[in-house]
Amino acid sequence: MRAIRGAITVSENSEDDILNAASLLFKSIVEKNNLKEEEIVSVIFSVTSDLDAAFPARAVRELGYKYIPLLDVCEMNVKDALSKTIRVMVFINRETSLKDIVHVYLRDAARLRPDLLERRR
Repeated sequence: MRAIRGAITVSENSEDDILNAASLLFKSIVEKNNLKEEEIVSVIFSVTSDLDAAFPARAVRELGYKYIPLLDVCEMNVKDALSKTIRVMVFINRETSLKDIVHVYLRDAARLRPDLLERRR
């Protein structure tokens, strides 16, 4: 089993912003890693404490993934942490090298892992 990480920021704490961002993030991870639904073991979303208008995992259900276990959690409120951020960890059942996994950081969340951005270039 392997895990794929990702994060994205939203501009406001609204249901539409959270669901659209979570959908974009999840679809990007699936696409960039060429995932099949049956390879996805489970998905855990976390949100910063300033986001409470929607559960991001709902976006995955709305994309048609009915049988994947999903979980939403709220992160600790850490001083100077990036605000309005959705993070995700997608667990997959695939034998692949760790260096071949594509982690996805979008919008302002890209600054959380600049090392991954450099590696892709």
